[in-house]
Amino acid sequence: MDKIIKIKNGLNIPLKGMAEKTITNVESSNYAIKPTDFTGVFPKLMLKEDGKVKAGTAIFYDKYNEKVKFTSPVSGTITAINRGPKRVIEEIVIESDGNFEYEQFQQANPNDLDAETIKQQLLESGLWPAIRRRPFEVIARPEDKPKAIFISGFDTHPLAPDISFIAHGKGNEFQTGLDALKKLTEGTIHLNILANEKNTGVFTNAKNVQINRFKGPHPAGNVGTQINKIDPVNKDEVVWHINVQDVIMIGRLFLNGRYDATKIVALTGSEVKNPHYYKLIHGSSIEPMVTDNLKQENVRFISGNPLTGTKTYKQGFIGYYDHQITVIPEGDYYEFIGWATPGFNKFSTSRSFFSWLQPGKKYRIDTNLKGGPRALVMTGQFEKVFPFDIYPMQLLKSIIIEDIELMENLGIYEIGPEDFALCEFVDTSKTEIQSIVHNGLEMARKELM
Repeated sequence: MDKIIKIKNGLNIPLKGMAEKTITNVESSNYAIKPTDFTGVFPKLMLKEDGKVKAGTAIFYDKYNEKVKFTSPVSGTITAINRGPKRVIEEIVIESDGNFEYEQFQQANPNDLDAETIKQQLLESGLWPAIRRRPFEVIARPEDKPKAIFISGFDTHPLAPDISFIAHGKGNEFQTGLDALKKLTEGTIHLNILANEKNTGVFTNAKNVQINRFKGPHPAGNVGTQINKIDPVNKDEVVWHINVQDVIMIGRLFLNGRYDATKIVALTGSEVKNPHYYKLIHGSSIEPMVTDNLKQENVRFISGNPLTGTKTYKQGFIGYYDHQITVIPEGDYYEFIGWATPGFNKFSTSRSFFSWLQPGKKYRIDTNLKGGPRALVMTGQFEKVFPFDIYPMQLLKSIIIEDIELMENLGIYEIGPEDFALCEFVDTSKTEIQSIVHNGLEMARKELM
């Protein structure tokens, strides 16, 4: 019988704008690869502006690990290499030619291949960056020997897409991807699903995996929570994790011999007229999805979910690891004595507002900080939404004082920034906690890797 793990500490944020389960095909004229999506990667360009590419053509590689290549999702022409401060490459923009030409890779059953052949195909095709590792939440190293691989088959973030709906009908690709991953570890592949999951065609019939069932509020769907509850990361240990849609892409690579970056993305949020799912190629501009589909213009576009996503713009591009676009109101206003109002339309994790009298209500929440930064003090709020067997406040303070040995002792190996997103949400001090965690992980990675 499948193992059921109950998560007690957490919080579901009831937002308006859940995507309806309909899918629209959409094509964009422009796509982008964003090196900033990949923590710790220093891009070295292999092509320049006006360079011609096919889907699967390598565009840059990681200076610190030249085997790891990043490839174009479409065929076309590189039209821009956009740089930010200190000339850091932020976006490589590709104009699609609409022909969908592909680089050819080996078409084979992963069960007939050895681990090195599978690794080489993933590296050359540009699919290797889909595999991330803990500790440090960075792209896995080809020489790693992971003790386990984790795949989260559900998402509990606010307005998160239904992963079962996305994966429906793709059982063959998913299983082929699992077969390839199984060759890369001597440990277990953990496929984690909801306790009431009934998608027998894809998840519950999967082979070469250990199925674990989870029940509880967000962050039950976070892979970090799942790792902590099943097989925590200790010093000198490595685990990998990968998204369901990336497993499907790996399956397509071996079934068809090409890098097919087609994915399904949910357009969500209270400011969307018709929130639903879109079938597109990853790296797509979000403009075709949101044009004529917004209730107003003063909005925040987020690639990802409201808690951990990245701010973007109307002509911006979907992040490499994202399967959700969120549109919420911009909070560029001041509210006179807002703290003194009854707050029937304000979501609160405490009983500061009377909204607690309306259980089940969904809210239109904007980006307003509702106050300024204050001292980071002990409140006991973090522990209510943080399900790890870790002291969150003590770990944060060890990062702030840059005590790497203390960070190790308090659990830095197990965490990623998204694991602290709820702590940031409930924090009365308005501290950018995910940024602190990211900086701590980078500090530890440079010291220990």
